[in-house]
Amino acid sequence: MPSRTSQPDLRERLLSDFAALKVPLTAAQLDAVLARGERGGLAHLEFVHALIAEQAQQRRERAIARRIKDACFREAVTLAAFDWDFNAKAINRTQIEELATGGFIGRQDNLVLVGQSGVGKSRIIQSAGHAACGVGYRVRYTTSADLLTDLTKRLADHSLLKRVRYYARFDWLIIDEFAFDKIERSECPQAANLLYKIIDARSQRSTTVVTNVDFDAWDEYLGDPPLAMAFLDRVVDGAIILKINGKSYRAHRAGTKQTPASK
Repeated sequence: MPSRTSQPDLRERLLSDFAALKVPLTAAQLDAVLARGERGGLAHLEFVHALIAEQAQQRRERAIARRIKDACFREAVTLAAFDWDFNAKAINRTQIEELATGGFIGRQDNLVLVGQSGVGKSRIIQSAGHAACGVGYRVRYTTSADLLTDLTKRLADHSLLKRVRYYARFDWLIIDEFAFDKIERSECPQAANLLYKIIDARSQRSTTVVTNVDFDAWDEYLGDPPLAMAFLDRVVDGAIILKINGKSYRAHRAGTKQTPASK
């Protein structure tokens, strides 16, 4: 009759097995769970859960942190700290919080966010992006100017197709500040063509365009009416359209920071 494996041997074997599975279980963590099991009489499933729960949570947190880093957000913001009262009539909180669940990303819907400067569009979209990273979606944030600069460089070194594939792989691409400054367009004669390549490559993914100009001005900004129309159709057709007409947070903050002598 084979002899039973001793407790110390089982302990070492268990640690070795977790290491082989690349689960970062330390000896101290194992001993703590074993002690809990002895004190509390944990059932088998409870013991297994106690053994792996901390490592699983740490892995989830690392994955979220990695997705947030890869998203290249400009600000580390969340909806929890957003001032909903300032533009309560202009911003539908329920709709924004629904977007933050990422349901539209799973449906591969596009989103267009339109509103004048200062109403909080960038803050809202980056907060929603952080939330989407938290529930497992791969997000990439960029401004229109940065995107065009990046793609123009890739034209020069003949790596454009590779870069287009890079932007196409994310579940959600956010293009902020679209048409914010015509200088970016004048410095990139192929802007319409480059932006269309990105949108076309993302036909099975969600893309968001955040802008302060309405649709009828897009062709003027892009400078190529046929491509602008194609770009508009690809982005807007079936998309969620969210328009914000409210007060400027920036103007309000600037006013409150003035000293009595400067007023």
